Amino acid sequence: MPDEQRVVYLEDVETAVLLTSNVEKDSESPSSASRDGTVKATVTTTQATGTLKRQRTLMDMLSGPQDSKSAKPAAKKLKLGASSESSKIAVAGVQRLNAIPFSLSQYIESIPEEHRHLLKLETECMGKSWLKLLKEEIKKPYFISLKKFLWEEGVHGPDESAKNLRVYPSPRNIYAWSNTPLGKVKVVIIGQDPYHGPNQAHGLCFSVPKGVTVPPSLKNIYAEIKSEYPEFEPPKHGNLTAWAENGVLMLNTCLTVKATKAGSHSGNGWEEFTDKVVDVVDKYGGANLSSGGDSDMNGIGRGVVFLSWGSWAAKRVAKLNKTKHLILTSAHPSPLSAHRGFMGNGHFKAANDWLENKYGPQGKVNWCNLELINA
Repeated sequence: MPDEQRVVYLEDVETAVLLTSNVEKDSESPSSASRDGTVKATVTTTQATGTLKRQRTLMDMLSGPQDSKSAKPAAKKLKLGASSESSKIAVAGVQRLNAIPFSLSQYIESIPEEHRHLLKLETECMGKSWLKLLKEEIKKPYFISLKKFLWEEGVHGPDESAKNLRVYPSPRNIYAWSNTPLGKVKVVIIGQDPYHGPNQAHGLCFSVPKGVTVPPSLKNIYAEIKSEYPEFEPPKHGNLTAWAENGVLMLNTCLTVKATKAGSHSGNGWEEFTDKVVDVVDKYGGANLSSGGDSDMNGIGRGVVFLSWGSWAAKRVAKLNKTKHLILTSAHPSPLSAHRGFMGNGHFKAANDWLENKYGPQGKVNWCNLELINA
């Protein structure tokens, strides 16, 4: 499908933001109003040619071109119209998710030339709403060392074949979790290691592609959903992509594994990186969910649900704000531990009750639907 026909989220659109310190001193640089009416920045969209086009301001759209004299009062009115709460947010230094500047072409240019081949997978496959917040993280020495390790393992670029590599999941699926836009995340499920059997791992923890036998842990997850939602009919497959499309982030702590060798890629840097992913969710998760009519909160993370099953996952969420987020912990759904606290934990209903209270009925996850809309 041509790029211009694709449905994209605003937070995934590449933008460059030129901050203006004094609107009145520079009438030739039109300011664009944020959703709450606060004049903060001029937003320009990066085109394929690399050029920048000015985004027309709301006043331009309504009134047509204005001279510099008439532009000043308009800017003043917009600034005066901002709420006091919005001003407090701006003073606190909270930047709205959709206003964070990012240009992929400019970012690639900023990567040292000797590292560009190592980060090709990230720049091509990681969701833009995530990449713009993790762009400095993946340039850090530990991540470059991780990518050199993976390069030696045979993971080079997006088009490498998992069959040839014997590393799971296939490179193009390593960042499949990031297809859920950051601002749309409602729930985070934290796993440990990708499945190490052939054709199982596809970038979402606990999930397997259709046609692959449903793993025992996922069978127990289905059984728990059935106990909480009697109308749920467990599917014959284990593909959880429909949840991902509904705002569920399914993140393994380690994102790759060598075939038949569980935990073989742990301790090489993935844990530090996915901890940073959790930090990003902590700050911006749910930023583009309904704000209940409070426009001051548009683009600001208000909290999500973390489903933390097992001691490994519990360590990853221990530092999080338990007032901002709902953090639910229990035993792991593995057959070895499921009956020591996972079965009967009530997590799926508890998550939806919390989400509905914060974001309204549309904030809930349809746990019972595992069929893709466009399948």
